[in-house]
Amino acid sequence: MKNKHILFAAIMVGALNFTGCADDFLDQKNSSSLGVEGFFDTEESLAAATSTLYNYVWSSFNDKFYYAMGDGRANNITAQYSDYLYPYTNFAETSLSQGLDDAWKSLYSVVAQSNNAINNVKEYAAASISEEAKAKVYAEARFMRGTAYWYIASLWGAGIIYTNTTELGSNYLVSANPGIDLIEFAIRDLEYAAKYLPKTQGDAGRVTCYSAYGMLSRVYLSMAGLTTSGAYNGQNVATDFNRGTRNEYYLDLAKKAALKVIKESGAELLQNYGDLFAVETINNNKESLFQLQFLSGSTDAIGWGANQGMTAFFGWSTMVTDATNWGGATYCSWNLWNEFKNYEDATLEKTVDDPIRRHYSVASYGESYPEMNIENGGYIYGVTEKPGDQGANIKKYVIGTNADNKISYKQSSGINTYMLRLAEVYLNYTEASMGNNSSTTDVFYFNKVRGRVGMPTKDKVTYEDLRHERRVEFAFEGQYWYDLVRRAYYQQQEVINYVNHQQRNASYTYEEETGKYVISDDYTEPGKGVSTATVKNLTLPVSSTDQNKNPNLKPNAEGRLNTVSYTFGEKEVTAEELFN
Repeated sequence: MKNKHILFAAIMVGALNFTGCADDFLDQKNSSSLGVEGFFDTEESLAAATSTLYNYVWSSFNDKFYYAMGDGRANNITAQYSDYLYPYTNFAETSLSQGLDDAWKSLYSVVAQSNNAINNVKEYAAASISEEAKAKVYAEARFMRGTAYWYIASLWGAGIIYTNTTELGSNYLVSANPGIDLIEFAIRDLEYAAKYLPKTQGDAGRVTCYSAYGMLSRVYLSMAGLTTSGAYNGQNVATDFNRGTRNEYYLDLAKKAALKVIKESGAELLQNYGDLFAVETINNNKESLFQLQFLSGSTDAIGWGANQGMTAFFGWSTMVTDATNWGGATYCSWNLWNEFKNYEDATLEKTVDDPIRRHYSVASYGESYPEMNIENGGYIYGVTEKPGDQGANIKKYVIGTNADNKISYKQSSGINTYMLRLAEVYLNYTEASMGNNSSTTDVFYFNKVRGRVGMPTKDKVTYEDLRHERRVEFAFEGQYWYDLVRRAYYQQQEVINYVNHQQRNASYTYEEETGKYVISDDYTEPGKGVSTATVKNLTLPVSSTDQNKNPNLKPNAEGRLNTVSYTFGEKEVTAEELFN
């Protein structure tokens, strides 16, 4: 089935195949004649302006870079032979490294199509369309654009801010703006989204004002590390990256934004951690605040870009993933394995294991998964098939085959990608509450996250407790590197020292005699091919493809981009409007 919304969505994205149908907002109907000028003739038709912002434009980022940076760079993943992973794990990337160009283009596709949605509605919406309905579209697009700019700033430390895709296309030889300006731009977009998005959506999966508040709780924490005091004004940029303190103005805003979600949204933690990645309960559950929305069906039926292909890069055999799988040599890192299995918890003064989150995150020897290989009685890792010879494989996002779940196909698992869930907002609240202190006793929401998986509660929480909790809670959900980058805004050397002592590229195998995984005898740190990280490695180079297109993106003698400040106007939405 093809209808006007689907065709228009394809026009907006470009040369993409968008066929098939879905029972949600990705497949809208409108009986009007096709044409941009007459397209936005009802409030219902406005939905098409933002529908592709939930999958197509994020597709290349989701495919590999989501976990290559969020987890590979942070050493949650070891993949010594995958060229879309090991350059980032090894701090050996160059402007020619695989994935850089795709990630930059994907994030800027989000920006471009968000701009298009905003500007097309402004120009072509029928006179009968209310300002309130248009503001909702602008808010949805600005949520996506703001999120994309936060990623760009966090990854590259600079980027190009623009609001008119057509104008930039006719003159793209522009200079980059500093990362702090990208963060400020993201905050303004997300604050607008928080004000004008509805509290609930008729279509499951669309973002709400609470999605925006949740994302603000994350982005405010970034800005807290980049500024000294007060609201960002271009003059209060932090220059001492080892000062050990953050801007309390933004810490307070992060806390307030988190509380808006916690107190008002109605979102809840799923009772069972495993349900977060179960086929029946992963998509648009009550804990999810923002997911990329992928369609179920073969790529022939739904087209490339609407398919969730990431599972093929984690799945290690045809027993656990349909037809195509490249995850046989992609493992949970030895360092992360020890955080799950043998973590030295200073607050509890004992070594702890985290069996529930470990089971659903990492497929290790002897772990049983009855939801996979159902026709043969289930799947036991290392018993049903030979285990990995360099470590334990990744379980999250691996859901079995179509014979098991009836929704997945080759390179199209039919499940969504988490971008923000309530558990993160709980931890953002805890981090903001800790502020510039060494610990906090405001631990109720922190303990809710731990309590779900049966971990001991804590009376106080330190930064180390938070770091560990974030890592094991969101392992393989593309987050951990950004946690470290945010810390490096004010504890730079600490972070550099940490990433240089993570036993990167360590192989480990299961010993049946002892019933334990053991690190390879010949391992020495740093691991094979691993370079020593420096300040330079806290950001990425722009791909050579984009440097050649725009020489202004070539690095200077210090290896950084030359930047020019972005000129901001008056704020459209104030913090007082959002929190008072």
